[in-house]
Amino acid sequence: MQKNKGQKGFSLIELLIVVAIIGIIAAIAIPNLLASRRAANHAAAIASLRAITEAEHTFYLTKGDGRYGSAAELRDAGLIDSLLAGEGGGSTGGRKNGYLYTITPGGVAKYTATAAAQGGQGSRSFFVDESGVIRYKDGDVPPDETGTPISGT
Repeated sequence: MQKNKGQKGFSLIELLIVVAIIGIIAAIAIPNLLASRRAANHAAAIASLRAITEAEHTFYLTKGDGRYGSAAELRDAGLIDSLLAGEGGGSTGGRKNGYLYTITPGGVAKYTATAAAQGGQGSRSFFVDESGVIRYKDGDVPPDETGTPISGT
């Protein structure tokens, strides 16, 4: 096929170079994107546990008569949303931002709440109790009171 004078276009080599450059940029950007998403999920889990802590203390002082509430009780009192409380009730909470939340009232003046990472959405799991100190452990196993405290909580 003859090329007309003035006809312009890209050669196959030029197109392959552009595709290679796009592939290199994607190989660099995708891991950073996933790390950013994981960090955002961690921050959302911490914020949700802070909301649960505030809801528990509000319930304790207003409707609880000296006790903390379950996930269903907190939801029914309008203190947490249905995503955190879950649909069933009891201690099992809901799923939000790649975390499974569990709220367990215990004894007269105790409760625990955990956020366990689900499906590779986070690399840490979180725990809080009536002290209000949020703790974490690496992995998807929910931590307990021996977890590492998060600074600034």
